[in-house]
Amino acid sequence: MFEWMAWTTPVAVFFSCIVLMLVGMTVWELKSPTRLERGFLPMETTRGDRLFIGLLSAAYVNLVFVGISGKLAGWLSLETDPSIWIGFVLSMVLLALIMRKG
Repeated sequence: MFEWMAWTTPVAVFFSCIVLMLVGMTVWELKSPTRLERGFLPMETTRGDRLFIGLLSAAYVNLVFVGISGKLAGWLSLETDPSIWIGFVLSMVLLALIMRKG
């Protein structure tokens, strides 16, 4: 069923984090309903809005990192491609920033 995708450990951790965030946000929303807030994003958002925007941003950061990792190895004269964990950490930092300050 999942033969089309390379299920590496970083990919599994990334999707597991997404599932855990969705479950956590659902429980948080049930216990404490959200309200509109204004941060650095150009609109008022709820926690769910910021999670959605953050997840999209995290996915794009991961895709860009995977896309340029081969070129980064050449630019930085590395023997191998940079670890995919770097893209994962960058995407989670961006997600945390959007959730906290967005």
